[in-house]
Amino acid sequence: MISHRDSNAQRILALDERAEALHLKPGMGIADARAMHPSIDIMEADAEADRRLLEGLADWCDRYTPLVALDGTDGLFLDVTGCTHLFGGERAMLDEILSRFFHQGFDVRAGLAATPGAAWAAARFCGDRIVAGGEEEALLAPLPLAVLRIAPETRASLESVGLRTAGAVMAAPRAPLARRFGASLLLRLDQALGRLDEAVSPRLPVAPLSVERHLAEPVTLT
Repeated sequence: MISHRDSNAQRILALDERAEALHLKPGMGIADARAMHPSIDIMEADAEADRRLLEGLADWCDRYTPLVALDGTDGLFLDVTGCTHLFGGERAMLDEILSRFFHQGFDVRAGLAATPGAAWAAARFCGDRIVAGGEEEALLAPLPLAVLRIAPETRASLESVGLRTAGAVMAAPRAPLARRFGASLLLRLDQALGRLDEAVSPRLPVAPLSVERHLAEPVTLT
């Protein structure tokens, strides 16, 4: 189990399946966790080491696409447009990525979709799902507001007026939403649904490709 300091208190940041089976969860105070299970193993989070590891995994993923971007502190975006056929299709590619991570000791969830927002939602809320083009709304509608990748205070404000799912936001009039909760809410929604483009900025520049052929004799046109 990994802990970190939050608001002058040590809290659980991440935990494995065995800790979850003990009814522990992220955000719980370490004092409460130890009171329930005195023998649990707890390690302090090392943000810099985690960052180096994530960057190393991003470099490893360039075997699938040169367009790899970091997603916060615990995720990666891979733009695999035009690459999936090289690995036998979308399902085969996704399965290979998951299998390779698993055999390296990582517990990974992945999603594949036409938009970064839908892929993010599929990975973090559905697990290893491929979302066909046009199915983004059906994917997002029943899920909690966190799938829209909006600020926590915006989520709290939406929930306070009874809007608790992405589908509820989709069904609400757009103009009042923008006035009350800001344009960023509709931006995130439209990006996830594919109405607006969302670029994935790779962490490394894409290497230029060139081809040369050296001929033994000068070549002239006659």
